[in-house]
Amino acid sequence: MPIKARIDMLSTGIRTPVGVKVIGPDLAVIDKLARQVEQVLKTVPGTSSAYAERSLGGYYLEISPNREALARYGIAVQDVQDTIATALGGQTVTTTVEGRQRFTVNMRYPRDLRDNPGAIASDILVPMPAGGAVPLGEVADVTPARGPSSIRTENGQLATYIYVDIRERDLGGYVADAQHAVQAAVQFPPGTYLVWSGSYEYLERAAARLKIVVPVTLAIIFLLLYLNFRSVAETMIVMLSLPFALVGGLWLMWALGFNLSVAVAVGFIALAGVAAETGVVMLIYLNHALDEARARCAAEGRTLGRDDLHRAIIEGAVERVRPKMMTVVAIMAGLLPILWNTGTGSEIMQRIAVPMIGGMISSTLLTLIVIPAIFAIVKGFGLPPGDGARAQRDAGDGETKTRVRALEPAQ
Repeated sequence: MPIKARIDMLSTGIRTPVGVKVIGPDLAVIDKLARQVEQVLKTVPGTSSAYAERSLGGYYLEISPNREALARYGIAVQDVQDTIATALGGQTVTTTVEGRQRFTVNMRYPRDLRDNPGAIASDILVPMPAGGAVPLGEVADVTPARGPSSIRTENGQLATYIYVDIRERDLGGYVADAQHAVQAAVQFPPGTYLVWSGSYEYLERAAARLKIVVPVTLAIIFLLLYLNFRSVAETMIVMLSLPFALVGGLWLMWALGFNLSVAVAVGFIALAGVAAETGVVMLIYLNHALDEARARCAAEGRTLGRDDLHRAIIEGAVERVRPKMMTVVAIMAGLLPILWNTGTGSEIMQRIAVPMIGGMISSTLLTLIVIPAIFAIVKGFGLPPGDGARAQRDAGDGETKTRVRALEPAQ
């Protein structure tokens, strides 16, 4: 936890999952806006707590030089400031040497003469150029005042932070609802604006990066498949069937109550690669069975028919059952223990493993049912129905009957 807090402070300055930075030129205005935003965020579903910094909660002693009084006594403003700095803060007057060590010696008024505004105004004396001294209260106004306890800056402008904790909500959906609520309820004067920060900044950066990584990944998968099959049709069979493999991961995420995150996206990318790999192996088996069926038909002196194609697909799919089940069992056996892990980083590993575990179940159905069906549709286009020999005999019988009918009118 200390390491995480330091990393969050160094990266975004916000220690909570969601943070809001109210930025503007006037500290009083942004403090008021921050309190309004805090009240609005408390009404957003999923908010566990919302707290805005109280930047104007500090107490100070304000000493303002009275220039008219200073002019009567002939005292400069710098003399008053030097007196205050020496009496209250202390001033270095000399340095003491003790062996090889050196220590500065500071001088200032004792605590009894500077522990309350009345004592400061009456007991601190400001020297006059002509000689003598005058109490500080005669040439300056000494009054308690309230001011900022701390001043934050963001890109050269004043800023106030609002810390928000959420519960049972995904980060992106919560921020979207919060933005709509704040925009509808809070009016921002010119020059002031909001910046949504915290872990939400990580989500934005990751989403922008995934918009590039995911298309590039799919393009690489498509290219590798095309280089393997040298056929756009067979490549599209695998690519179009990938969504069916992702369904199982989505259902298992829903069942476990996981939200979409970067780790989940990584799991889906890995699942797409595994599903494409098993789909390639299935197509290899199907093409091998289809080539054998073509060879048998050529040896028998007939063309390939749809019944021959279906028998070849069944043979190829049956040969794929054992290696497919071995792949599924091996992957799930390696990933299932992660679901029960409770150590450091387990929440990240679980969200990577869940899409793959659920996706392997739907990928099994995809490989054994969907891909053979799509393969039958693509390869069966243009083939004669039934066996090729039967189709040839039917075609020959039809041609003979046509000739007989053509001769009958002539007779």
